[in-house]
Amino acid sequence: MTDDLLARHRAVMPSWVAAYYGDDAIELVSGSGRRVTDSAGRTYLDFFGGVLTTMIGHDIPEVREAVERQLATGIVHSSTLYLIRQQVELAEKIARVSGIPDARVFFANSGTEANEAALLFATNHRRTNQILAVRNSYHGRSFAAMAVTGHRSWSASGLSPLQVSWLPSSDGLRGRMVGLSSAEHIDVFLDDLREVLATTTAGDVAALIAEPIQGVGGFVHGPDGLLGAVKKELDNHGILFIADEVQTGWGRTGAHFWGYQAHDVQPDLITFAKGIGNGFALAGVVGRAELVNAVPGTSFSTFGGNPVATAAGNAVLDYVLDHDLQANARRTGDILLTGLRALESPIVAEVRGRGLMIALEICHPGTTDPDPAATVRVADECRRGGLLIGKGGLYGNVLRMGPPLTLTDGEAREGLAILTAALRTVARV
Repeated sequence: MTDDLLARHRAVMPSWVAAYYGDDAIELVSGSGRRVTDSAGRTYLDFFGGVLTTMIGHDIPEVREAVERQLATGIVHSSTLYLIRQQVELAEKIARVSGIPDARVFFANSGTEANEAALLFATNHRRTNQILAVRNSYHGRSFAAMAVTGHRSWSASGLSPLQVSWLPSSDGLRGRMVGLSSAEHIDVFLDDLREVLATTTAGDVAALIAEPIQGVGGFVHGPDGLLGAVKKELDNHGILFIADEVQTGWGRTGAHFWGYQAHDVQPDLITFAKGIGNGFALAGVVGRAELVNAVPGTSFSTFGGNPVATAAGNAVLDYVLDHDLQANARRTGDILLTGLRALESPIVAEVRGRGLMIALEICHPGTTDPDPAATVRVADECRRGGLLIGKGGLYGNVLRMGPPLTLTDGEAREGLAILTAALRTVARV
């Protein structure tokens, strides 16, 4: 029973490994397409996809069959000390779609590991531990990745191996960017960048790491062209740009295959994870050869890019490209965004996002004061209505949705109806 499993979970797992829905936490026991079923037999439309990870849906035959073929060989692991055909083939594909000339790919197991590796490459190449990061960002749970995370809720330690200088968030509801046009927003950001470089660094900064759309931060993003303008200033100082595409990659934003492509910029390093494995542990970095090769010692990855995970990754990427899921994300995302923006709800302060990366900021009516309690109530109402969504944001008041890129028009409208009903129910309370 779920209640028994919850009690057992609480008895042996750390207190900070919490489950959604509190005492009503659910166990997912099966899934197909965009739907999952819990241990009580209740089926839900999944609009969070394991935190934007089951990117093409549950139990996809092409992925399952690719994994089964690899399992049938008896080789589920060999490490990078041996040649791995699936790994090389996937690296070739990722290098090709990255837009980076003469690219190299290093595989890891999670977005945290990927960002840690990218920081290693950049600091080794530049011979400095100075890094620029953005407030409200999230880059992972390891020592260096946590150091460049600008989100106090996820900062488990005040210690750091890096010297980090912070750039402003692009939050349009609070802070210095409120009410600015796109051009003004970019100008203010650049002015802040120049001041930071002149005041809080020693000049020889290794890199800027930034998410084109901040994931855990509540899908906050700046205007198109912002990162391109920033990169021009970074180039004046030899500073590298790391694009954290862990949540924005593979066509999720609809308009572009990578989030960075909205900014007329080419990153030096791109980190990826989550969706490329569609639930299998797969992540990595793709970047210029001179940067990825900037590791002076012998190194390898025990589990990164293992035969089973990369078999899944090859099938996932092929599926994304063969079925043009980027276009599907744009179309179904437009259904959701158009419907949500037309909704007049006193508790919704802002609707934002791109493609199938959508967020609602929940605030007290008539204000921009965060209302995390109402946010939880909306999520609970959605669950009761048969829809699973996520939460996030700096103040815990953002509803996040990242449905599988295979979402149908009908499922988009179904989810929209459930969410709309939930918002109206909570607004009446």
